[in-house]
This record gives sequence, structure tokens and C-alpha cells, in this order.
Amino acid sequence: MKENGHAHRVSGAGLLIALGIIYGDIGTSPLYVMKAIMGERAISENLVYGGISCVVWTLTLQTTIKYVILILRADNNGEGGIFSLYALVRRHAKWLTIPAVIGGSALLADGIITPPISVSSAVEGLELIYPHIPTVPIVIAILTLLFFLQSFGTQIVGKAFGPVMFLWFTMLGTLGIFSIIEHPEILKAFNPYYAYRLLFDTPEGFWILGAVFLCTTGAEALYSDLGHCGKENIRISWTFVKTCLLLNYFGQGAWLMEHQGSVLKALPIPNPFYAVMPDWFLIFGIAIATIAAIIASQALITGSFTLISEAIRLNLWPKVRLIYPTNVKGQIYVPSINKMLWAGCVVVVLIFQESARMEAAYGMAITITMLMTTTLLSFYLLTKRVARFWVYLFLAVYIAVEGSFFVANLLKFAEGGWFSLTVAILVILLMYIWRRAYFIKKRLTEYVPIQEYIPQLRELSEDESIPKYATHLVFMTSAERTSEIESKIIYSIFQKRPKRADIYWFIHVNTMDDPYTMEYKVNVLATQDVVRIDFRLGFRVEQRINLFFRKVVEDLVKNKEVDITSRYSSLSRQNLIGDFRFVVLEKFLSYENDLPFWENTIMQAYFSIKQFTTSEGKWFGLDTSSVKVEKVPLIIKPARELEMKRIL
Repeated sequence: MKENGHAHRVSGAGLLIALGIIYGDIGTSPLYVMKAIMGERAISENLVYGGISCVVWTLTLQTTIKYVILILRADNNGEGGIFSLYALVRRHAKWLTIPAVIGGSALLADGIITPPISVSSAVEGLELIYPHIPTVPIVIAILTLLFFLQSFGTQIVGKAFGPVMFLWFTMLGTLGIFSIIEHPEILKAFNPYYAYRLLFDTPEGFWILGAVFLCTTGAEALYSDLGHCGKENIRISWTFVKTCLLLNYFGQGAWLMEHQGSVLKALPIPNPFYAVMPDWFLIFGIAIATIAAIIASQALITGSFTLISEAIRLNLWPKVRLIYPTNVKGQIYVPSINKMLWAGCVVVVLIFQESARMEAAYGMAITITMLMTTTLLSFYLLTKRVARFWVYLFLAVYIAVEGSFFVANLLKFAEGGWFSLTVAILVILLMYIWRRAYFIKKRLTEYVPIQEYIPQLRELSEDESIPKYATHLVFMTSAERTSEIESKIIYSIFQKRPKRADIYWFIHVNTMDDPYTMEYKVNVLATQDVVRIDFRLGFRVEQRINLFFRKVVEDLVKNKEVDITSRYSSLSRQNLIGDFRFVVLEKFLSYENDLPFWENTIMQAYFSIKQFTTSEGKWFGLDTSSVKVEKVPLIIKPARELEMKRIL
């Protein structure tokens, strides 16, 4: 069994796709970072030099050292993201589920803020030319088009966006160079002393970190999208991207130094990003910025799709429909999440109206994700036997840095930070319900030794007084041990309606920590009567069980381990293959149970959510024409016996 895909070698196409998919968010941060740092403060050398110095060292410490150099090493067979990292370490400690769930939820919440602020920041540039233009409808229209394009796959999107982002970064660097020439002294801001002076020697200077942090919010998406482009393509392209970003930030700083003593909002062009552009270029710059801002949303959207697909395999999210629009490994489309993100983005635009107000909602959730990633990465480094001194040093440094960003962002809670935290808490609650229900069901599922029922299965198979239900009867089983089977399956075969078949097949799917594992194991429990197949599939492999099962059966027939020819005498003479029928058992919460209040509440919520998810048959990729779904009660404990009095 092989997976379609290819290794991500360093190539021009790979670098171009990386520019189009990975760097949209972090690449458009010059649109709003310096504007946010200045705020309503008077422009001064201390503020400009200190602000740019903070940006330089934030991009260096956070994006370059932590993500590009260190965390890209923690790839799970080429895949990245907080859940891929969690899959690498989850067997070492159960509590690691907590930072994984919190971090993943916060990242999903950030995906709702990133598109509106990026697109709004660019579209608002039109107000410089057309002061009374209504920007909100334009922003909503652009976002709607962007989410519509997602169904075509990131390969197509990346190829279209890559050249545009190359033009964007080239424009950033060029504009920055021309502005720096006017005030070359701005390059002194490379010195971290200016950052220190601003943060610790300036009254309320520390709180500026909340605005500075906006320059690195796209770093987590960079890691999440690792599987789309490959680490070497990301690392090489980051050198170009960071150079262009810094040139533009320094260029904006040079322009700001020419307006010391003024308040940015009072200037004719209240955004230094657009102010460094020549007048004749402004309309072109706004157009390119708008297109780049559309692309900026892509990193978080594709990262969100990947995040959800991994969460499903790790039993952290409901089984929703997944679509693989291309044959390229790691690329996925999740319709339900696409709709949810679109609705969330529209709500953000309608609530906050303009990018300046969205800045308050932006950043807080992603600081939480970064803190959780730091925790998981530290544990990963320990499992790789890295010296404890270096691991604890890394942990201390980044808890201090990211903790400072988080504290600084708390100042923005009332102005908008509440929104992203509310979304994150709702996602955490959903993940908790789904995860807790999984373990409750697992605990309450009764398993029985299958060997005890082999003679009965053979007798039933040969009992001609019972009409044949199917030639080949296939059950999906959750029993991890090959020697066991759910009692519900035995009940379905013998008691619910006797299901006579020539061969009984039991299929178990085990999700592996390796993202693209595709292996299977066959146990013939009774020759020509009972067969069990265990699939070992990576957490990013599409579960097309119907296709995989057919392949396994072909191999078994080829090796003469099983005979699938119909046992009807008239059909066997013609060597016709018997029919296959799948039976999927779907549990429901019985009224006859005595669950504790909290567990009962969890299960009620679980089954309410489950109504909106993909059916078990569709999830496993089974042919719907040959699937029988049987609903069985999740009977936990019979209710107390009732005493009823018979009257005449």
C-alpha cells in the first residue's frame, strides 16, 4: 500500500509555493505593525528606534530561531503543526493532551482574526484616494471569494499566489531601500539597546509589546504548513522574506523620523506603510497590498484544515467530511471548517468594522498557541536526549519572551481580545467533550474472546435453514486485541437477526503517530470462515477502507489464503465472486442508564454534536450501496428495577 505524494525537494517551484502559502500572514504585517506601535503617541526617536529594534529581535528570536531553526526539526515525517508535534510526544505523558488542545484551539481562533485584519488593512488604503468609500462590503466580498477558492486545493492556489507574493516582497524591500537612503541613521535600530530602553526605561513602554507581537503572528502557521512545502523550501525562502520585511520596517522608521513630534493619525497619510510610496505608485501599491492581504489569509486557512484533519484522527474533533482536492501529499480541504471560518471572519468584520479596532482582538490567542508549542517542543527535545541544561534554558527563555507578549496583550482584552479568547474557549470545550466521550465509550464497551464464538460462527455459516444474509459479511471493530470482539457485534450476528454468511470479516483501524503509515496485518481465525484485518494508518491518511479492503482481499486470493468464490453451486461453477456487505454499528445513548450527572451531560452533548457529523460508513469510505447501519444502545448500567403492582 503506497501513498501518492512526493518529497519536498528544494526547487524554484517549491520556493514559489512556499511564498504563496506560508508567508501570507507574516508577510503582510508591515501593513499594520508600525501603525499599531505608534498608536496615538507622539513620534519620537525613542519610540521609532525602540519599536523597530523590538520588531527586529522579535523576528529573530521568535520566527528565525524558534520556528525556522529549531521547531522545523520537530517534523513528524515531513509534517508540522502543534498536533503533529503532540503525536510525537503523546505516549510519554498523558497530560500533554492539555497543551495540545489549548494550543490547537487558540490557533483555530486566530484563523478567524487573521483574514479580516489583513484584508481590511489593505482595502483601507483606498480611503487615501477615495475618502468616503465603504470598505466593509468590499472586505466581506473579498473574503467570500477567498473561501470559495479553497475547494480547488492549495497546489492551484499556491501556484497562483506564489508569483504575486514574490512581487510583494520585492516591492517591500525596494520601497524600504529608497526610504532608508533618506535617513540611513535608522539602521542603528539593529542594536537591541534601543529595544531595552523602550521597554524598560520608558513609562508604559512594556505594553508596546502587544503591538510589536503582530509582526510574528504568522510564525505558527509557518510550522503548521510544513507538510505543504517542506522545511528546506521554508528555510531558504525565509532568508529572502525576512530581508525584505526588515528593509520595509526600517524604511517606515526612516519616514517616521522625518515627522518627529507629530501624531501619526494627524498626518495626511496616517499609515507609514503607504507613506513611503511615491504618489504616482500609491494606487498600484494599494492594489498589490490588497492582493497580498488576500493571500495573507491563506496560511491560517490551510493550517486550520490541516489542524482539524489531525485532530479528527487523534480523537479530538468530530468526524467531519474531508476532501483531498489534489494528489499532492498533505493538501486537504474541510468544507465545514471553511464555512465556519468564513462565518467567523464576516462576524469579525461586522463587529470591529476597521483594522485599527481588529488589532485589539489579534495576537492574544496566538501567544497562547506559541506558549503551548514551547511546552511540547521542550518535552520533545527531552525525548531526543538533548541535554537538560539546554532544554531548560530554551524553556526559560521562551516562556519569558512569550509570557511577556501574552501579558502585554492582556491590555487589549476589553477592546477585542475577548473575542478570540471566547472562540478559543468554545473550541476547547468541543474538543474536551469529544475526547472525554471517546474514553467514556471505550471504558463502557464490552469485549468478549472471539475464539469462544468461532464454532458458533461456523455452525451458523453452514446452517441452510437460515437465509444467507451475505456471502461475505464485514464488521468494523474497535477491539484493539486480535483475540477480542465487541459483545455488540456478537449480539448483532446471533440475536438481533441471525446473519448467516460464508466468511465473516472483522476490520480494525489503528491510527498511527507516523502521519503517512499504510500497513495491514491479517489474522485468519478460522480457515475459510473468519478473518480479521488490522489496518495501521497514519493520522493524515484518508480512511478509504473500501478501497484498502479490496486490495487486501486481492492479495489474499493471489496468495491462495482465502477463496472468495460464491458458495452457491450454480455460481461457483462459473467462478463468480460472492457479494460483500458491511455492517456498521452506531451507538446511541439509552434512557436505561445510570451514568453520573457529569458523564451523562458529556454523552448527551456528544450525541447532539454527532448528529451533524459524517456517518461511520462515509467516514470509513465504504460503498453506501453495500453498507447496513445498525443502531445499538450504549447501555451502561440497567436502571434500578422498578416495582410495579398489577391491579385487576
